[in-house]
Amino acid sequence: MSGKGNAPIIIKKKKVIAGGGHHGGAWKVAYADFVTAMMAFFLLMWLLNATTEKQRKGLADYFNPTIPVNRISGGGDGSFGGDSVFTEETLSQNGTGASNTHSANDSGAAKSESTEDEDTAEALEAKAFADVQELLTAFSGESMAADEAMRHIVTRVTDEGLIIELHDLDDEPLFSSKSSEPSEVMDLLVEMLSEVFKIVRNDIAVSGYVRSQPLVVADNPVWDLSTKRADQVRLLLEKNGTPSARIQRVTGYADRKPAVGNPMAARNNRVEIVLLRKQIKK
Repeated sequence: MSGKGNAPIIIKKKKVIAGGGHHGGAWKVAYADFVTAMMAFFLLMWLLNATTEKQRKGLADYFNPTIPVNRISGGGDGSFGGDSVFTEETLSQNGTGASNTHSANDSGAAKSESTEDEDTAEALEAKAFADVQELLTAFSGESMAADEAMRHIVTRVTDEGLIIELHDLDDEPLFSSKSSEPSEVMDLLVEMLSEVFKIVRNDIAVSGYVRSQPLVVADNPVWDLSTKRADQVRLLLEKNGTPSARIQRVTGYADRKPAVGNPMAARNNRVEIVLLRKQIKK
């Protein structure tokens, strides 16, 4: 009995290694964060490439806090005492008057309000142009004739306004050969445009273009032909309900501004109808 009581006590310790070497999971979290950041970066690059300057400005304005700014008294409740990196844009006051760029007098306030009015007018006009383009697209699918007619339309927005280009196809011209007599598809196109133009109040300009003639002749008809075709479109617009007061100019450019490299291509036979930008009074 005494021998058993003096037996040595053996303690067995088991060493457990957790999270060591490549069996740990911390690197997975770091890698997931890296992949997420790279995905966000490439998404940002794609958005910058796929949007216009005005769209990017609209997105930036959406995320900017709408904090009222007192244009008369100084100071502010936010950080930096009302000053920020956008001080020059928001006309924040710092207690000693306006910044060097903008003055706090009446002319400065009027200038800022005028700029805001211009920005608002430009935004509304951009939306109106987008609505016109969307409505034109909506005509597609209404009928077989509308689908065929839509092949002749190309739209683009420029500094002058929204340009709606009606052009010939190789197998379907908009006018009779070497004349200003409109075809059935041209009548349909102008009828569609007249309906669309009712949603906006912009003035209209019409320009005619024709392709070059293969032979040089003494009496080249391209000037008269382009002008007559543009004027024929004006008459069709007015016939379909467009007020004549909205037509500001009708111009013929002959074959001077070809749309494609080949000056004799049928694609150069076209009429451009422009919804002119409104002149903002300053």
